[in-house]
Amino acid sequence: MDTNQYLEVFIDESKEHLQSCNENLLALEQNPHDLAIVNEIFRNAHTLKGMSATMGFEDLADLTHKMENVLDAIRNEKITVTPEILDVVFESVDHLEAMIDDIANGGDGKRDVTATVAKLKRIENGEPIDGVDIPAEESTVGGPVSSAEALRYDEFELTVIQQSHEQDFNTYEIAIHLREDCLLKAARVFMVFDILEKLGDVIKSSPTVEKLEEEQFDNDFYVALVTKDSANDVQKKLLKVSEVENVIVTPIDYHALVKQEIAVTVAEVPVAQNTSTIPVTTNTDAKKAPEKKPSHTSSKTIRVNIERLDILMNLFEELVIDRGRLQSIASELNHSELNETVERMSRISGDLQNIILTMRMVPVETVFNRFPKMVRQLTRDLHKKVDLEIIGAETELDRTVIDELGDPLVHLIRNALDHGVESPEKRKAAGKTEVGKIVLRAYHSGNHVFIELEDDGAGINRERVLEKAISRGIVSLETATSMTDNQVNELILASGFSTADVISDISGRGVGLDVVKSTIESLGGNITIDSTEGRGSLFSIQLPLTLSIISVMLVEIEKEIYAIPLSSIIETSIIRKSDIMNAHNQKVIDFRGKVVPLVYLDEIFEVPRDESKDDEFHSVVLVRKGEKMAGLVVDSFIGQQEIVLKSLGNYLTNVFAISGATILGNGKVALIVDCNSLIK
Repeated sequence: MDTNQYLEVFIDESKEHLQSCNENLLALEQNPHDLAIVNEIFRNAHTLKGMSATMGFEDLADLTHKMENVLDAIRNEKITVTPEILDVVFESVDHLEAMIDDIANGGDGKRDVTATVAKLKRIENGEPIDGVDIPAEESTVGGPVSSAEALRYDEFELTVIQQSHEQDFNTYEIAIHLREDCLLKAARVFMVFDILEKLGDVIKSSPTVEKLEEEQFDNDFYVALVTKDSANDVQKKLLKVSEVENVIVTPIDYHALVKQEIAVTVAEVPVAQNTSTIPVTTNTDAKKAPEKKPSHTSSKTIRVNIERLDILMNLFEELVIDRGRLQSIASELNHSELNETVERMSRISGDLQNIILTMRMVPVETVFNRFPKMVRQLTRDLHKKVDLEIIGAETELDRTVIDELGDPLVHLIRNALDHGVESPEKRKAAGKTEVGKIVLRAYHSGNHVFIELEDDGAGINRERVLEKAISRGIVSLETATSMTDNQVNELILASGFSTADVISDISGRGVGLDVVKSTIESLGGNITIDSTEGRGSLFSIQLPLTLSIISVMLVEIEKEIYAIPLSSIIETSIIRKSDIMNAHNQKVIDFRGKVVPLVYLDEIFEVPRDESKDDEFHSVVLVRKGEKMAGLVVDSFIGQQEIVLKSLGNYLTNVFAISGATILGNGKVALIVDCNSLIK
């Protein structure tokens, strides 16, 4: 049986188990005597080991087994939990995550973990790691092993059993009893497994293979087998092994097994775990009462490959383009029945659009859940004390935005830890608590998601920032004196800006936060900074819910059509030519008491003009980027429309002030204006 068909399930579930390990290890550090947490981590590690062995990733299974030994010693109270021990366990989980990533990228999951394995061995044996003694009640881990327990299956193994049934394979639970006077039990186990592997695939054993090899069992062991052979044939072949006294082969009832596993899981774990996998949920019609309650929960959620959702989205985007074409034709023909049909199609496609976009939405938790572990390690490296609070992790964003969000947030958090939060001594001297606080929050507002990172650290030193900016030629001395606090704060987002005196591995590499700014703006968002010296800073990121289908205002310049995203527009206006003024060689208008510069799009995009025209009125689209505003001068407004955002391809990657293109209802291409590039 080819295990490649289970690879995607294996990768997804492995990531869930490792994320659960990370979360529970952080909880264990706060509650080192809570054995329930240790048991939860052990369960995750044990399941991951079984899955890895089944899939043939021996290096992964071996490292997990070594980590499992340490966890077993902790839960049996032979080792006391210390930060140094948790450092090694975290290091092991890091290696496991890297192995899983390698497998996901088509690799074999192999990795040099010799140093980590050596540390785990020393912990297991009660020996000091790097000169730090391991507190233990006993110097070694050992003792009698309990008799083999009944077979229990995790979700991955249940999936294997289910798919085996669907492909007409037989699945059996086999109980094997060796004679009481059997001397070489490990040899008999090897012979049994040799026969089983010729018959099919072993998906589980109890005790584990390692314990069977070490003869850590009485005379009974249990095996789950997938095969094409009948139960009678399996039993006959196994009874041929000398010193095997009895073999009982029982067919596995998958549905009964699922009920049993769910019942046991509910009994053992009263509180459900939070995982990063977001299944696609099917809503049932509320008006129809269900005739029969489903036997298990797998009918309510299904795993869908993200590539399929991307294909579905692309097909729907084509449908949106054709919908616009139909609307254009219907308005030209002015046929009543055609108009009604097109209107109905527009409503249905609108509902379909909402469903597809909802399916693509992923909680920001999938990005946020990596940060507690990162903050723990960085605070240890920096010798600082910091609490990280996460609020609104359930807030959802489009997957395409989520994929790009991780790196900017990592940079902001590292910056807050290195530059923002002070050392315990400095905080105490300033009358603050020794433990600093960083709050990461996310929330919806209209068609946008806001992500805020707030710290109670030193804030931004205005004089120091201006001094660095002037020395680097970012601003002149004359300009610096008239800058507001917010304008000074935004200087730290300039390319190559850094206030760090010492270059470190944490931040201060001279890169500054310009990478964060450019990434956020490429996603159609913006970032603002609010800071009070001595009290802390607040970085606020505003992002669109989705990047695929956006609402725009279509405008015309000569015979060319351009699209301006509604998210950037404040309002549209018609102004007289006589209202335009000049200030510092820049044409400006007075917009409600504010001086707003004008940007002539025909000049920016070099659109050929009819010089004979001398209009008395100008059409202006007022747009905003943070606190800055500009007026985009166009010939006329066409109207609002939902359009599909398409990239310009590999050959047109650096076109100034153009973020993409779209196909209109009449088949023409309209370029999408990047307002952020136009406002300086």
